[in-house]
Amino acid sequence: MLRQESEADARFRREVAGWLQANIPDHLRHLTFRPSPMEAMDWYRKLSAQGWIAPHWPRVYGGMEATPVQQVILMEEMARAGAPDLPTQGLNHIGPILIKCGTPQQRERYLPAIIKGDAIWCQGYSEPGAGSDLASLRTRAQISGNELVINGHKIWTTWGQHADWMFALVRTSEGETRQQGITFVLIDLKTPGITRRPITTIAGDDEFCEVFFDDVTVPLENVVGEIGQGWAVATALLGEERLRIGSPAIALRALVRLHRLAADSRFRAVDNPYFQEKLAHAEIETEALIASYLNVAEAEQQGGATDSSYLKILATETVQTILDIQQQIAGEASPLRDPLHNDAGRLDITEMFLQSRRLTIYGGTNEVQRTIIATKVLGLPVAGRGKA
Repeated sequence: MLRQESEADARFRREVAGWLQANIPDHLRHLTFRPSPMEAMDWYRKLSAQGWIAPHWPRVYGGMEATPVQQVILMEEMARAGAPDLPTQGLNHIGPILIKCGTPQQRERYLPAIIKGDAIWCQGYSEPGAGSDLASLRTRAQISGNELVINGHKIWTTWGQHADWMFALVRTSEGETRQQGITFVLIDLKTPGITRRPITTIAGDDEFCEVFFDDVTVPLENVVGEIGQGWAVATALLGEERLRIGSPAIALRALVRLHRLAADSRFRAVDNPYFQEKLAHAEIETEALIASYLNVAEAEQQGGATDSSYLKILATETVQTILDIQQQIAGEASPLRDPLHNDAGRLDITEMFLQSRRLTIYGGTNEVQRTIIATKVLGLPVAGRGKA
């Protein structure tokens, strides 16, 4: 941490560090895979009882209403203490969107359960053939009385096999553009007609899932916004998603793992000038990411425009840079799939490195984010269409 902090922020950091040291179970420290739903949600509820589960939410909805600096302090100390990863689709995606776009009844029904950890959420956006080109989705919903009847197939659904609810995009009509006729809906995953199949990733986890819908009925009251007008809600959520993906949380976890590996005498990095330069580079890149995140988060808090596409690119590629350095330091141990152990505990070599490959793909690929920046920010022409 290279930044100067106010006395209040320094006190908050000491409070967070002390509480985490006393409360994180040893068997959950410095994991790479997300722990089991039971273990993850036990820790989630403990953080919720402490008041720190939703630092970016307004207090009126159960959040902490933390400043961006306090949010970063929480990320830094959780990374340093090895706090386990949590399911955040409720906290970082649908929760903020319901605060902005939901009805009072939807906020009253869903937000408290997210804060308390009584409901796990997942995102039903991507489909086979409709990932980065999201508007080409083919899952359809027909209106029948006061219900939607949904048929289709979603894929790459994070923790879809464990979730209680899904927020999803479905096509309810056709329009002049592909973005028209899309509806944003909340789906209870206990509804008959839903089939879920976990997907094992290159890292060996089953973080993702595919979900099939066969005549699944959903009440119209579960629609967020208007029927056929869900694209505006969807893109608002994507902006929120990219802001949270663009946080330094994962980079900080990667940096802690890098330092723990470098400190192990088996890898002889402490006295190696080449690796010391690499470690310094990783720290500088992380600090640059933190500074960028603080700028964007402060602008967002003040209601200004935010560049979440840029932040998503910077954060995900910083993580990959740090973990590339980790692989260099690991040397001949870099192909090992199983973690090593030393006096400091679990020492991950490849798990997080393999998991990091997906960071630049989900939430909108980094190539798509660069196109968004080129057309929407810089005003560059799109090939074949003239100026965007």
